Amino acid sequence: MDFKQILTITMILFAVIDVIGSLPVLLDLQSKHGKIQAEKATLVSGVIMILFMFLGEQILAIIGIDVSSFAIAGSFIIFFLALEMILGVKFYKDDSAATASIVPIAFPLIAGTGTLTTLLSIRAEYKASDIIIAILINLVFVYMVLRNTFRLEKILGVGGINIIRKVFGVILLAIAVKLFRTHAGV
Repeated sequence: MDFKQILTITMILFAVIDVIGSLPVLLDLQSKHGKIQAEKATLVSGVIMILFMFLGEQILAIIGIDVSSFAIAGSFIIFFLALEMILGVKFYKDDSAATASIVPIAFPLIAGTGTLTTLLSIRAEYKASDIIIAILINLVFVYMVLRNTFRLEKILGVGGINIIRKVFGVILLAIAVKLFRTHAGV
């Protein structure tokens, strides 16, 4: 167990999951669908992340893709997620769902493409035990945010949420560049 690596992984996942940046979406879903089931959404997203971390490589092997290629592709996804956060533009369309706690909150909002790609990418660099601890730390934070969406909106305000989103967008951009350089040999 390496505390520095756990902290690094926790920050990477925190930036990718971006639950604070998702507050506007969460508030909208809560107003449309009623109370968000924080426990259910947190548990399902955690199971998705951990299962994909362990089974993702086997799935890739079946279709003939190595982890480095997936990591490079993931760096592009993270790059575009960062651009969305920094520039405030959307590159993909979110689907709405009848049951908000699982779809779209647990998947794809929390355990979405960027998160899953990041997990496989960092799996190539870090120990599984450190990644699981970082996932659990992030899930605690996700749970707290899901339980307190309206309170956080009042505390942070629209401006505060936007600032946090842009700061984590820059961090994600740097992570994308690092992943690309590491796996592309640049």
